[in-house]
Amino acid sequence: MLAALRKKTGSKARRSYTGNAIVFSFIGVLALLSALPLIYTFINSIKPIDELFQFPPKFTVSRPTFDSYRELYQLASTMWVPLSRYLFNTLFVATAGTLFHALFSSMAAYPLAKHQFPGKNAVFSVIVMGLMFVPAVTFMPLFVIMSETKLLNTYAAMIFPGIGLSLGLFLMKQFIEQLPDAILEAARIDGASEFRTFFAIVLPNAAPAIMTVILFQFTQMWNFTQTDLIFSESLKTLRAALDQIVPKGDPILRAGPGSAASVILMLPPIALFILIQRKVVETMTFAGIK
Repeated sequence: MLAALRKKTGSKARRSYTGNAIVFSFIGVLALLSALPLIYTFINSIKPIDELFQFPPKFTVSRPTFDSYRELYQLASTMWVPLSRYLFNTLFVATAGTLFHALFSSMAAYPLAKHQFPGKNAVFSVIVMGLMFVPAVTFMPLFVIMSETKLLNTYAAMIFPGIGLSLGLFLMKQFIEQLPDAILEAARIDGASEFRTFFAIVLPNAAPAIMTVILFQFTQMWNFTQTDLIFSESLKTLRAALDQIVPKGDPILRAGPGSAASVILMLPPIALFILIQRKVVETMTFAGIK
């Protein structure tokens, strides 16, 4: 009997190892497919001009050079608005839009997750519906709203539309729902107001979700491209400036600087993700429970 039990246990272990190997192989393939475009863009950014236009294109570079980055810098230095101004605009809009979105999404998610009120399910249904529409659908309504409120061609025109995006609110609600009601009730028994309960109990415990919302929102605000809301060149973001340097109508003309610009735009979101990746995974786990 003992021999049979050992044989059965060994068979289960082998099946477990085989299953894990298959799962990790699929994960590795998916990770590689996700990373390939990033790696290829970086490789193109350090290729000399003769290798950049080789056919068929190669995934390797034999003589790496930073000429594309130098050319991009030279092109940027000829613009009548300093590149530092575009960078300031981008950092200001991305930072302000991200912080406001994280705060207001958390405040709106708290009553949806932990309170009962008439129309709660209808409100949440509208929020979920907002996830199904592409941003282009809102361009015209946003233009009309910003025009009527006299906010066109201001920083507010770039910051306000991002504050009410549905994804952050959805993630925060799903995460806050997992917080134990007991700790909230204990705070109320101690005389804490709803605002104090929210800021002292809910926000600290929802830090992983907030970090995830910050990552998603910062990435979107960093790549802000709604130039129809901004007319003044001195208010435009780095993405808009790089689009002018590397025109989309003729990308081959400046393929090297275009790859260099893409790498520059990718670096901040990637760096932010590396810093908070554990929080992002934890939030996705909680959001998937419901």
